[in-house]
Amino acid sequence: MTLKKQLQRAIANIPLFSSGEHLLEISHNAQKLRCQLVALDSLACSFTKLALHADTLAAMSLDQLKRTAEQLSTRLTYLLEPISPIEVDAHGCVVQLRSNPPQKETDRTSYYELLVSRSGELSLCRFSRAPGEQRQIIPSQVTREVLARLAADFSAAAG
Repeated sequence: MTLKKQLQRAIANIPLFSSGEHLLEISHNAQKLRCQLVALDSLACSFTKLALHADTLAAMSLDQLKRTAEQLSTRLTYLLEPISPIEVDAHGCVVQLRSNPPQKETDRTSYYELLVSRSGELSLCRFSRAPGEQRQIIPSQVTREVLARLAADFSAAAG
């Protein structure tokens, strides 16, 4: 059973909740998906972090990580904002992608941040920052269908 199907089945078995946290962990082949859910209803969910760990990522060169990041930026067109690579840390072997452009409101800016790392992990979080303040993680709100699609796209990117 694919990672996407396992995620769909696992979410269907979690009781609905609007506060608290639920760590969802599923594995398929050599990939492990972790999702920190903070709300779940019949249509949608909120999560603070979605991460996929795969040994294939740990074996990638920096150029392969860059290609993986580019492929993800073209696949994840269904998020609130498009994402694109913004920085490559050659020393740490991490490619950072962010919303481009971010969502700007009068009192804050919100954006997705996706990291593709040779530590073996792809991770997605949403941040918000008000002028003069530190950025902070905020829940990403997506439909159940979008969460399953993210799992499938992460899995495909990690090969």
